[in-house]
Amino acid sequence: MRPVLFKWLHWITFAAVLVLTPPSAFAEPQHGIAMYGRPALPPDFVSLPYSNPDAPKGGRIVFGEPGGFDSLNPYILKGTAPWGLGLHTVESLMGRSIDEPFTLYGLLAESVETDEARTWVEFTLRPEARFSDGSPVTIDDVMWSYETLGTKGHPRYQTAWAKVAKMEQTGDRTIRFTFNTEDRELALLMGMRPILKKAQWEGKTFEDAALDVPTGTGPYVVAGFEPGRYITFKRNPDYWGKDLAFNRGQHNFDEIRYDYFGDGDVVFQAFTGGETSSHRETNSAKWASHYDFASIQSGEVVKSEIENQRPSGITGFVMNTREPVFADWRVREAMLLAFNFEFINQTLNGGTEPRITSYFSNSVLAMGTGPATGKVAELLAPFAADLPPGTIEGYALPDGNAERAVDRGNLRKATKLLEEAGWTVQNGTLANAEGTPFTFELLLASGATETQSIADIYVEALKNLGIFPTVTTVDSAQYKERTNNYEFGMAWYTRALSLSPGNEQFLYWGAKGVTEPGSRNWMGMNSPAAEAMIKSMVESRSQEDFIAATQALDRVLTAGRYVIPVWFSRVSRIAHSSHLHYPDRIPLYGDWPGFQPETWWYEE
Repeated sequence: MRPVLFKWLHWITFAAVLVLTPPSAFAEPQHGIAMYGRPALPPDFVSLPYSNPDAPKGGRIVFGEPGGFDSLNPYILKGTAPWGLGLHTVESLMGRSIDEPFTLYGLLAESVETDEARTWVEFTLRPEARFSDGSPVTIDDVMWSYETLGTKGHPRYQTAWAKVAKMEQTGDRTIRFTFNTEDRELALLMGMRPILKKAQWEGKTFEDAALDVPTGTGPYVVAGFEPGRYITFKRNPDYWGKDLAFNRGQHNFDEIRYDYFGDGDVVFQAFTGGETSSHRETNSAKWASHYDFASIQSGEVVKSEIENQRPSGITGFVMNTREPVFADWRVREAMLLAFNFEFINQTLNGGTEPRITSYFSNSVLAMGTGPATGKVAELLAPFAADLPPGTIEGYALPDGNAERAVDRGNLRKATKLLEEAGWTVQNGTLANAEGTPFTFELLLASGATETQSIADIYVEALKNLGIFPTVTTVDSAQYKERTNNYEFGMAWYTRALSLSPGNEQFLYWGAKGVTEPGSRNWMGMNSPAAEAMIKSMVESRSQEDFIAATQALDRVLTAGRYVIPVWFSRVSRIAHSSHLHYPDRIPLYGDWPGFQPETWWYEE
């Protein structure tokens, strides 16, 4: 799809679900809640629009994953939990529609109520809600889950919890949260926390990684596992919510299995050998040239491309500004100039993939290329003196040369910037006035073949500047440990972003992450402007103000030159068994958690 048309259609879809709602609509319990306006689906909706309510039940789907796991608690900082554990076995009060950017519908809760200013929110539990062991979900379970996650869980839960002034039971099945700050997103966030069974954790330390199988309320239970090798989920025939409209057409497989392998190449080999039934391909060149194996030719395996309308997010090499060598924006710009995107994209992808131009590119939330205007300029103006060049005036990533590994013009610009920052080449090595070499550690996770290829080309280019980084490859557990504690100079970084950014952005870019472990602020940025833009986002009362605040944040992040971005794809490429099917209607977010395997099914 052409970029202009794509953006226009995206705008229409984004805006269409934000219907103006009178204040009185929030004065009584509702079946759902939207950040702006009201939910697109009526109270009597039959199913989510992107699910097939007539999808058959049965069969299995098997995924291959690189790396391993050593914990069954995905809600803490310690350990590595298997993908899918929380998704399949645990639920929240409200469920997210991936066809709407800012909307939740009742799941464990039958209704949600809030005031016009959203100073509080109240949920009413469904009387039929049950854990997988048959015990009822109680308000006590909900209150324990929220307080435990907010005080002992992963840092991603703590920002919102700190804004709760009071949590109280207001009825046999109702719970109310009152807030201590203006933040319109909190009414939604309080509906999205996982609900755990309090009794299961009595006498145990929640913060420690453990291999105790969790008791959740979700459609699946853990049927078997071996740490680092596999985990299998079995559909619960007694699942309490199987007849809910929200779930109709979802959770169709009898069994979902994740097998773990050493690296991405082995994962692909396992798929071609028939050991797994679905494989996600991230390399467009490989998609075009390597998918001609026997099961493809016989029709046993088919290739599907699933479009999406979500932001590109950010993927690439992040520079840790806690390290003195990356503290100066001029050095970071020089590192960007040395990265010849066009050549790398041509070499690895045949030049087919679009470049990530900003954190929210490919969406209406993107900053654009010209000077800031209107509301965006007003938001940034108070911070103008402290913002890097280009934030307000306009900034674009440097253009490279697809024909040559090294772009000499960009290297000259990089050399000049490094000299201005106090770095010159001395005896073939970049060093400062004291003779200290410019060096850093580039941290990579083992098994990431494509990432290693990108790093190899980049490291060779850096030698032309007299920079000789140390490249360290570690296993997935070590990679998580080191990045959680920011023990690297540069690392491979991926951060998916949605059309509904909010409080989680404090975890991604907030100043607390400079010193507190476990945040997504790997770059160590300490930007009052970024925090002010996030605050404006969550306090916005209109779609227009929200978009302006997000575009302003996008400028702060991109012009900060913290990440050397690579590419993104407007489609998800999935090769899968011909027995696996998905609905014709693709949601706004495309192939996003909530689509595969939730809405897929097996058919002979």
